[in-house]
Amino acid sequence: MKHILAAMRIALSALRTNKVRSGLTMLGIVIGVAAVIATVAIGTGATITIEQQIASIGSNLIVVIPGSLTASGLRIGTGNEVTLTEADARELKSQCPDIQDAAPFVRGGAQVVYANSNWGTSIAGTTPAGLEIRQFAVAAGDSFTQQDVDRENKVALLGQTVVENLFGAGTNPIGQVIRIKVVPFTVVGVLARKGQTASGQDQDDVVVVPISTAKRKVLGIKQANADAVDAILIQATGPQQLQAAQEEARALLRQRHHLQAGADDDFSIRNMQEIFAAQEASSRIMSMMLAAIASVSLIVGGIGIMNIMLVSVRERTREIGLRQAVGAKTRDILTQFLVEATTLSLVGGVIGIALGMSASVAISTITGWRTSVGPGAVLLAVLFSAVVGIGFGYYPARKAAYLDPIAALRYE
Repeated sequence: MKHILAAMRIALSALRTNKVRSGLTMLGIVIGVAAVIATVAIGTGATITIEQQIASIGSNLIVVIPGSLTASGLRIGTGNEVTLTEADARELKSQCPDIQDAAPFVRGGAQVVYANSNWGTSIAGTTPAGLEIRQFAVAAGDSFTQQDVDRENKVALLGQTVVENLFGAGTNPIGQVIRIKVVPFTVVGVLARKGQTASGQDQDDVVVVPISTAKRKVLGIKQANADAVDAILIQATGPQQLQAAQEEARALLRQRHHLQAGADDDFSIRNMQEIFAAQEASSRIMSMMLAAIASVSLIVGGIGIMNIMLVSVRERTREIGLRQAVGAKTRDILTQFLVEATTLSLVGGVIGIALGMSASVAISTITGWRTSVGPGAVLLAVLFSAVVGIGFGYYPARKAAYLDPIAALRYE
């Protein structure tokens, strides 16, 4: 241990003696480590963002939407035909063991008016169960109840974007009366902020009302299709039961819709976690590609260390010969030059880590992207720097250790 500490002191002394040369040698390591830290931070931030988006949309969420139909030889597109009903949602909840809850959902657009302000937004109609499945938390006021659904009460929950554009600062929206189209609604609650989806949709630009009220008084659902819905939201009993819940839902809906064996489904089932898993995989692959490209700078930096160490061996040939003459062993010379190369690489790595973390903060501030630098990334950068120093410093160190003492002493 004392031997290694002494070698480190000699190495640091050599770095201080040739500051400019040492700085230029470390530049490749500094840039490489900084680039790796920044790209890993971007990739980690993207993964965290995707996980938050999954949580904001709903845990263990499955969405069933109307599917395509064939009528008179014509293929009708997905979602253009009414095939799902509120009764389907009730049966899914009661008949499928891997489905914890199911709720009908309708959606449309409308102009919302308060005093002299108005805002065009999405109107979502659902039940209290739908609010829980989609994780619409109430930040202020109260949620609506099943009684509000049964009585078609004109009550509304507002998203944060709607509140900001209708009321502005200083006005408490709770208890205020707004008009959706021409229908007056009492604001009973304000939803907690959810942010954007992966596709950029603002989840806070929404007004949520009881599904019965939405269908009868806002969206104009015809009496002939009074039970129809735009989608059914399903919550599986757990993440491991998502696939089973999908299969149970598909089997029950085919039975209820009297579909013959071999006939296409008249609905479409989408697992939100599968979609986000694909996005997360794409993000991870992109991060790995960027990190691999950034690692090229580390290799270039390692080659720079090898070159400078070879120059150092040539410059210090007589010194090496003298050390061998007074009893220094081969392993002593080898250790000294290896420690010098590793110290050079580690100092560059530490500077690169600081630069990379600063770059991550700058990227997040300028672009708005989320970045995250974890201790694992820092540790990996330090280990990588040490490996580069040892790997590229070994050849010069070995060359120095095996110099012929007599030839070294005669070297001019």
